[in-house]
Formats: sequence, structure tokens, C-alpha cells
Amino acid sequence: MPHDHHDDHPHSLLPSDPELRARALESILVEKGLVDPASLNALIDTYENKIGPRNGAQVVARAWTDPDYKKRLLENGTDTIAELGFQGRQSEHMVAVENTPEQHNMVVCTLCSCYPWAILGIPPAWYKSDAYRSRAVREPRAVLDEFGVKLLPTQKVRVWDSSAEVRYLVIPMRPDGTEGMTEEQLTDLVSRNSMIGTALATPPGDQP
Repeated sequence: MPHDHHDDHPHSLLPSDPELRARALESILVEKGLVDPASLNALIDTYENKIGPRNGAQVVARAWTDPDYKKRLLENGTDTIAELGFQGRQSEHMVAVENTPEQHNMVVCTLCSCYPWAILGIPPAWYKSDAYRSRAVREPRAVLDEFGVKLLPTQKVRVWDSSAEVRYLVIPMRPDGTEGMTEEQLTDLVSRNSMIGTALATPPGDQP
């Protein structure tokens, strides 16, 4: 290959795994003073836990308060989510699935890490891990238990496998005691993990 002899090429210093490559690049940029680690961490936290998940949380809160919207959401996730202005890369083909007292849903991508970035933000590291991708299918109840999700013995678990063609949004069950809350207040009860299915919606008063 023409580049095999260029051992001093910057890419030759980086490992092959994408996540390790990203960490190596980050280290190089920090070392050269081009990136402030605190600012970078704050930026990542904003996109991972605020901007992206907030979009999905608004969708869930609307579904909790508007039966017609929820009906459309379950029938056509992509177009109904777009009604709130949320659409974009890796969120073009969305399917919404609803948690009920009879069935709990959780999402995984067994082949890689397909994930609706525009709706849920940056995917968490555990979602991309080999352990989650394999165990979520083989032993979903055990995985949920490790996440702190306690289900009734009678409650079935259905695992949805995301792909390049379709991605999923879990609509968690609305917590008790939220009847008088506004849509904005309800949004604060919906976490990223609850929309993946590895958490339940937060009871009122328990949110940070």
C-alpha cells in the first residue's frame, strides 16, 4: 500500500478502534492546548443529557397529555415526532413503542449502535458496549435489574433491535401523582434511559 512506509503519519499513532481513536485525538488536542478538557466535558454533557434527551422528553410528555398525539405517534412515529420540529440524521425512520402494565419495552442495536441522535442526543457508552448488545437480547430482565428497573413477574419484556432502517423510542408509563402537572413539568420526569427502556419515568419530586 502506498502509505505503509509513512510510519510518522498522525493516523499511524492512533489505535484502530473508533472510540480509542477519538480518545487518542482528544489527548493530542489537549496536549497541544487546542482543547480545554473542562469545556469539552461540559459540551458533551450538554448534548448527551440535555439537548438531545430533552427533545425526546417533549415527545413523551406530549403523548402523555394528548391522546390524539399519542395515537398518531404509535401509528407513524417519524412524522408525528417531526410535528414538534424534531428530525434529523439517524432519526429518519422512528417507531414509538409504549410501556404498559403488561409489557415493558427496551431498545438495543445488536449489530452496531444505531440510535436516534436527534431525539435522544449522544448515545451512552454502555449502549454501544458488546455486553449490553448481547445480554439485552439473551437476558433482558437481568440487564434491567442491574439498571434498577424492577418489573412485576407478570410483566413481559420485549426487546426491539434498532437498525439502519428503523430506530425506536420507548414511551415510558406516566408516573402516578402527575395528573395536575403541565407538559413542561412532565418533561422533567423523562430521562434518556427511560426512552431506551433501561429506566422508568421519574416519580414527581424525585427528579434532581
